[in-house]
Amino acid sequence: MENDKIRIAITHGDTNGIGYETIFKIFSDPAMLELCTPIIYGSPKIAAYHRKTLGLQTNFTIINNAEEANDNRLNILTCFNDEVKIDIGTPTKASAKAAQLALERALTDFEKELFDVLVTAPVSEEDNQDGMDASSTTKHIERATSHDGKSLTIHVNGGLRIASVTDDMPLGDALRELRKDLIVDKGTTFFNSLKRDFRLSSPRIALLQVNPQSGAEEEDILKPAIAEMHNEGVGIYGPYPADDFFSNMLHSNFDGVLAMYYNQAMMPLRLLAEEGRLTLTAGLPIVHTSPGTTPSFDIAGKGIADESTLRNAIYLAIDTFRHRAEYDEPMANPLKKLYHEKRDESEKVRFAIPKKHEPQS
Repeated sequence: MENDKIRIAITHGDTNGIGYETIFKIFSDPAMLELCTPIIYGSPKIAAYHRKTLGLQTNFTIINNAEEANDNRLNILTCFNDEVKIDIGTPTKASAKAAQLALERALTDFEKELFDVLVTAPVSEEDNQDGMDASSTTKHIERATSHDGKSLTIHVNGGLRIASVTDDMPLGDALRELRKDLIVDKGTTFFNSLKRDFRLSSPRIALLQVNPQSGAEEEDILKPAIAEMHNEGVGIYGPYPADDFFSNMLHSNFDGVLAMYYNQAMMPLRLLAEEGRLTLTAGLPIVHTSPGTTPSFDIAGKGIADESTLRNAIYLAIDTFRHRAEYDEPMANPLKKLYHEKRDESEKVRFAIPKKHEPQS
């Protein structure tokens, strides 16, 4: 980058939700344009419709390629030319498909290094074969970056950071998926993200039990996984019974909490969270954040949507990008070895005594 502004790609999310309303509200503040260069992956036509319906005054510039993005402007990049019927407040296949097209275009541009971080506006949690749902967004990003199954979604609310070993699925399926290697993989990803993305020098992670009382999973899977991670220098402790752990506020003693299944992570987060939660996708080359909200179809188009969660997702993406750069910088130009070690000790010449030259006759 030629300047300090971070280029932020923001997908418009479900086009019948609150995505455009929150985007326009955020970038009506000139201070946000001093902080970053926003590139909205979406549709200028749909954006204009929302702006008119809501009576908002935020101006934007239409671009066809990310290279055309202007600093100090809200740039909306045309991702598709097809007409999309807008029915604000109602989830449809067309609105979900529009969210998918925007994400696909953004990921294509990421491969070309045309922006720095990605923030995705809310999509529907309902499974939609012809579009994107909340859980498939991360999987789509994994596939596009050739990191299938290697990411970890970290839910963030202030100092509370919770992740789940298994995805959102029925409990029986989640228990069948639990394996020592999976827990080690997710725990290690979490630990590395806390160091690199959040810049915590010696993070401590609490691992939650599967059962209220210690059972087969704890003895056969969880404890061996903890032992293996300890041997690799990962600061993870437990396992702790979830009910006692949160009721006694033990989470305040840790930098992160690793749950075994999705609802085990989400229930305390929803109870303890004072403001809207955010999500950070760890373990991938792309910095990806999103607001932990739905498209809020019930209030879409009414002008009352709270933009603070999406704004905080943008802040989190910027912080993560800068933290990664700070973390990686010392390793960018390592000192070269003064000699190449070989098995033959006589080949080490660093401290060798110089040979005397014979006098010339």
